[in-house]
Amino acid sequence: MPTIRIDLPIHLRRLANLPHHETTLDVPTPATIASVLGALEATYPMLRGTIRDHITKERRPFLRFFVCEEDWSHIPANTPLPEAILNAREPLIILGAIAGG
Repeated sequence: MPTIRIDLPIHLRRLANLPHHETTLDVPTPATIASVLGALEATYPMLRGTIRDHITKERRPFLRFFVCEEDWSHIPANTPLPEAILNAREPLIILGAIAGG
């Protein structure tokens, strides 16, 4: 099982009571955004429903996923993650989008 680094926005870190912006999780293979989110929600149940919908498992509108500096928010959640994520050279970044005018 690869150990994945996950960088969370401040509001999710506070909810999960994490002291640092990054956490690590062991994720079953094949490692995908869906499997990372499943492991994250299993480890931190208070995050269930905050990143993705309870029923549809769709990403919440004001959250984005970045993989190796690329926006993966609209890439299918079951797409295998690249090697840089799997060997923890790069984190999977969950970013809170900012809206305003």
